[in-house]
Amino acid sequence: MKAFSLLHPRDQIVAIMERIYAHEMTTTSGGNISVRDENGDVWITPARVDKGSLRRQDIVRISPNGDLDGTHPPSSESPFHLRIYDVRPDLHAVIHAHPSALVSFSICGQVPDTRLFPEAWQVCGPVAFAPYALPGSIKLGARIAEQCGSKLRPNCVVLENHGVVVGGENLARAFERFETLEFTGQIILNARLLGKVNYLSEAQIELSKKPRILSPAGSPQTPSSREKELRQEICDFSHRAYEHRLMTSTWGSFSARVDEDIFVVTPSHVDRHEMGLEDLVLIRDGKHAPDQKPSRAAGLHRAIYRAHPEIQAIVNALPLNGTAFSVSDFPLDTRTIPESYLFLKDVGKIPFQHQYGDGEEVAAVVGPKNPVALLENNGVMVAGRTVLDAFDRLEVLEATAAAIIRSRVLGSISVMGPEVIQELLAAFPGL
Repeated sequence: MKAFSLLHPRDQIVAIMERIYAHEMTTTSGGNISVRDENGDVWITPARVDKGSLRRQDIVRISPNGDLDGTHPPSSESPFHLRIYDVRPDLHAVIHAHPSALVSFSICGQVPDTRLFPEAWQVCGPVAFAPYALPGSIKLGARIAEQCGSKLRPNCVVLENHGVVVGGENLARAFERFETLEFTGQIILNARLLGKVNYLSEAQIELSKKPRILSPAGSPQTPSSREKELRQEICDFSHRAYEHRLMTSTWGSFSARVDEDIFVVTPSHVDRHEMGLEDLVLIRDGKHAPDQKPSRAAGLHRAIYRAHPEIQAIVNALPLNGTAFSVSDFPLDTRTIPESYLFLKDVGKIPFQHQYGDGEEVAAVVGPKNPVALLENNGVMVAGRTVLDAFDRLEVLEATAAAIIRSRVLGSISVMGPEVIQELLAAFPGL
């Protein structure tokens, strides 16, 4: 979010609230956001103003001495925002809202375990829990501040019977944590419907820190027409994947082959919602421009491209339902409807440790005959003959996973038998 950091706090708050509201992670009247600037002024959302049509002029400024500047009163929760800033000088943004999954945890007196997948642990860290107190009260502020200022210094606090509070060094970082934590909560809830949820061990967390960045090369070359076209397709479908909640702002990789050992891939640590053509990274013979940082999955993508010339595009994603299967032992049986089996075939699971190797084990699983795989505690991987084909399969995968999870309340699945499968394969040999 390079350009985002140059926006005035008013505009930052409006932009982030738009994204939170659009993804139904708050209601018209619920939630509040604040930013503390370099002067110590706190800019905060107003009380009783529609979050779905928030304007920059609605944002209220609270000066260090408590003076107010704005056309509305500040959020009734401003006391705990100010209290958090008192105990955590390192935080400069706070988000409070009532997203459905995290509310489920809050009303059951629990917190999501962010050791579910590496990105959740790296972005959110440990999550604290604050006992109930009256909204807007000094007591609530004290209880939240007690958790934020504790030895672990957590940046995420679930509020009993209330929702969640998340802080960040800036508003972009706070939003990443908020969004990732809600994703984590939703995936845990979906996985619990399948059975036992598997979390990462300490050894696996350490393994996930292993560098997987390809080597930097010399100066970039002039992009070809094909490269330009693929950059546009990757951006378009990455933006769509984010809007459809198949990726988060920080997690998700998309690549497309330009030539034999040349491909374009999404970058590391660039907001998928804001990502532009210039952010994408060209990998040529395993090397990239020195001033760019490709996705950590780029090495795995290269291994698949080298092993399977037919594969032209690959996507790693974190869909809410598909990922539930990656963190549980419940099989994702695609023999549900014809489209599911034809597009996905049999879906295997790649062990966690293989995801941090040279990519050969991954390339042995993902290919033209089996274009889809679950990544143990790391989402899904989908390959295709085009960018559109890969994205289409990803959507089919998520729809299939959602149908299976929802069917759990109805009873056992009636899958298509071997004769039906053979009939489908004979009728549609090109898929």
